[in-house]
Amino acid sequence: MPDSSPNARATAKPVPSAEPSKLPRRERERLRQREEILAAALELFSEKGFHRVRMQDIARKAEFAVGTLYRFFKDKEDLYRALVRSRAEHFHSTLKAVLTKNEREDPVSVLKRYLEAKANLLAGGVAMLKLYFAETRGARFSLRAGLDRELLQLYEDLLRQLARVFERGIRRKVFRALDPYKLAVALEGMTNGFLQLWVEQPERYPFDQQLALILDLFLHGVVIDEQRVQAR
Repeated sequence: MPDSSPNARATAKPVPSAEPSKLPRRERERLRQREEILAAALELFSEKGFHRVRMQDIARKAEFAVGTLYRFFKDKEDLYRALVRSRAEHFHSTLKAVLTKNEREDPVSVLKRYLEAKANLLAGGVAMLKLYFAETRGARFSLRAGLDRELLQLYEDLLRQLARVFERGIRRKVFRALDPYKLAVALEGMTNGFLQLWVEQPERYPFDQQLALILDLFLHGVVIDEQRVQAR
């Protein structure tokens, strides 16, 4: 079971374009250093906020000289952009793989695996989520990073993939014949609401323990007797 505490260290990491074992030793070392810097920055940004963190703080946390940071990033804003981009791309590619793995699979099972994958990802990368909610309270953190269009495209692609799952379910008479894209948006909205509860009250609302409730509410709603409600 994933660690449900928002203080869990961020371990969700982007995958290099080539397998690390096939890269030259110096390149492997360079990638390792860069990732350690990003991980340290993520922890500090989530704890203190963007403006209260200096490059010196990140260097100390990562146990590197300040000059090493500037070998990878020209300034703090550049580091922040790289951090947001790398986590967003990893998050997107992992969830997209779940949604596109097997089109013959039962759509409800796909939705369940999708929510489970999101819980597992956030158990390792909750510091980014904490930063998002604590610092912006719902505003797009990507605006500061100058990545709003790029990240919105990733999110839009994910919504389209999720909508295709609903399309398959509608064709198979599993789901009602509603707009698949709006169904995808609705599921994401409900999920994000529980994510915010988790960040604010982790012990009371651990996200991994809310997955069954999210899916049940989304698929069945809260009405006990639908005919009785319609008759009112």
